[in-house]
Amino acid sequence: MNPEPDAAKLQWEAQYEERLPKEKEILNRSGIPVKPLYTPDDWSEQAYAEKLGYPGQIPMTRGIYPTMHRGRTWSQRQLIGYGVPADYNERLLKLLDAGTTAVSLIPCNSVYRGYDADEVDQKLLGTCGVVVNTIEDMDRCFQNVDIAALSTAMNDPLPFTLQALLLGVAKRRGINWNQVSGTSNQSDYISHYIANHMFFRLSLEGSRRVLVDHIAFCLEQVPNWNPLSVVGQHTQQAGATPAQAMAFTLATAIQYADDCIERGLDPEVFLERFTFFFDISISFFEEIAKCRAGRRIWQRIVRERFGCTNPKTWRFKFHGQTSGVDLTRQQPLNNISRVAIQGLAGVFSGLQSLHTDSYDEVLSVPTEEAARIAVAAQNIIREEAHCADVIDPLAGSYYVETLTDQMEEKIVGTMNQIDDVGGMFKAVEAGLVQRWIGESALAFQTRVDSKEQTIVGVNKYLHEDDQSSAQPLKRPTDEIISQQLHKLSQFKANRSQADFNAALSRLRQAARNKQENVFAAIVDAVSSGVTHGEVVDCIRQELGFGQPQTIL
Repeated sequence: MNPEPDAAKLQWEAQYEERLPKEKEILNRSGIPVKPLYTPDDWSEQAYAEKLGYPGQIPMTRGIYPTMHRGRTWSQRQLIGYGVPADYNERLLKLLDAGTTAVSLIPCNSVYRGYDADEVDQKLLGTCGVVVNTIEDMDRCFQNVDIAALSTAMNDPLPFTLQALLLGVAKRRGINWNQVSGTSNQSDYISHYIANHMFFRLSLEGSRRVLVDHIAFCLEQVPNWNPLSVVGQHTQQAGATPAQAMAFTLATAIQYADDCIERGLDPEVFLERFTFFFDISISFFEEIAKCRAGRRIWQRIVRERFGCTNPKTWRFKFHGQTSGVDLTRQQPLNNISRVAIQGLAGVFSGLQSLHTDSYDEVLSVPTEEAARIAVAAQNIIREEAHCADVIDPLAGSYYVETLTDQMEEKIVGTMNQIDDVGGMFKAVEAGLVQRWIGESALAFQTRVDSKEQTIVGVNKYLHEDDQSSAQPLKRPTDEIISQQLHKLSQFKANRSQADFNAALSRLRQAARNKQENVFAAIVDAVSSGVTHGEVVDCIRQELGFGQPQTIL
C-alpha cells in the first residue's frame, strides 16, 4: 500500500537527502535554480485558464495559431550564402529540392560592412556569403526561381539595399510588390549597436530615421513583407542569458513601436508586421520556457501598453536558429546531435520558422552535404518523430510551467530596469545593456573553464587521437572572383551616367529632408544603377557613420 501523498513526499525527500547530502545547487543559464523534482506544489492545474488557455487565444502561451504545427508546420528557412550569384543560385535550387520552403540570403561580409566588391581585398570576397552589389547580381541569385512564390528573408542591415534590389528584380519581371513576401531579417539596428558591430552601418539617430521610413514604405508598398525582425540572437550569442536576451528583444520592440507611433503610424497596423528572431541554445527546457514566456509577455504589452484590439497584433511571430556558439570545432560531428536537440527545442517552443545549423559551420560556410543533413534534421523531427502532431506537448509539465513562470519573472524584471532608465535607446547609449551582457558572458565562460559546465569534446570526453573527417568548404577561386569584379566594373561602365547622377542626387535630397521617405529613394536608386556600396556611402555621408560604443 502506497503512503499518503504528503507522507510519500517526505519519505522521498529523506531518501534523496540521504543519497545526495551535499548536492551543489544547479542553475540554468539564466541563473534560475533547477530542483530535482517538480510537483503540483510548484504548478497547479488551477492556473490553466490564466497561464495557459488554448492555442491562438490569450494568453498565447501555447502558440499564436489555433492549429499551430498540426495545421501548418514551421517554414524551413535555411541560410544560404557563398561565392558569387551563380553559386548562390545553384545552392538555392538544390536546397529547394531537398525540402527547404523559405530562404535567407546571406551576403558576403564586404556587403555587411557596406562596401562593393571593388572596395575590399579580393581574398575576402565570397568566403562568408554571396557577393551581391547590383540589381544584376540579385537577378542572377534568383534565376529560375519564382520570387513571388518563395518567402525570402534578407540578412540586410540598414539601409536595406538587398531588399531594394529584390524589389527592383520583381519590377523587372513584372511581379507586383503585393506578391513579394519575406522579412528584413537584420533590421534591428539596436542589436547591432550592442552586439554585432559589423552590421552597424549608420549612426544611432540615422538608423532610427531609416528604419521607420522602411517600415512605413513596406506597409504601404509591400504589404506582405515583414519590415522588422527584432533580434534576440545577437545579444544571446554575445553572452546574454536566454532570459536577458528575451528581455532585451522585447524592450527593443517597445522602443521601435514608440518610434513608429511618434511618426504617426498606427500600431493596429504596423504591429501585425513585427517579427522576432531568437537563438535556440542547447539549454533545452530553458529555451522552450523562454519562448513561451516571451509570447505571453508580448500579447500583454500589445494589448495593455499599446491598446491594440486587432488580434493579429497580439501574435508573437518568431524565427529560430539553432545556436552557432554551441557548436564546436573539436569533434564537429557531435554538432549534428546538438543541432537536433536545439531544433527540437525550437519546435516545442512554437516557432514559425527554423534554421538548423550545419555541423561544419564552425569551420566555414556549410558544405552541401552538411547543409542537406541540417535540412534533414527538420524533416526527421516533423515526419519521423511526429513532433508536429500535438500542439504544445510539454504543457502541463510541472517543471516546464514552473520554469516558464520563472523565466517570465526574470524577463519582466530586466525590462523594468530598462524602462526605469528611459527605454532601450537610452539604455544602450548609456552602455547598461552591454555591461550586463559582458558580465553574463564572463560568468558562463568561468563555468566552462572550471568544468562546471561540460562542453563535450572541449573540456570533457576529449580524445587525443580524435581526427574528424569534416573539411571546410574551399574558398572561391581567384578566377571566379576576378570574373565577378569584371562584371561589376562593366555594370558601372555601361549604366546611364545621367540616370545614376539623378538617382544619387534624389537620394541625398531624401536623406536631408525628413519629410521624404529615404527608403523609397533607395529603391529608386538601385533600379537606376546605383550599387549597394554607393547607396551605403551616400547615406553614411548624410546620416552619419555607425560607431558602436566600446564598454570597458
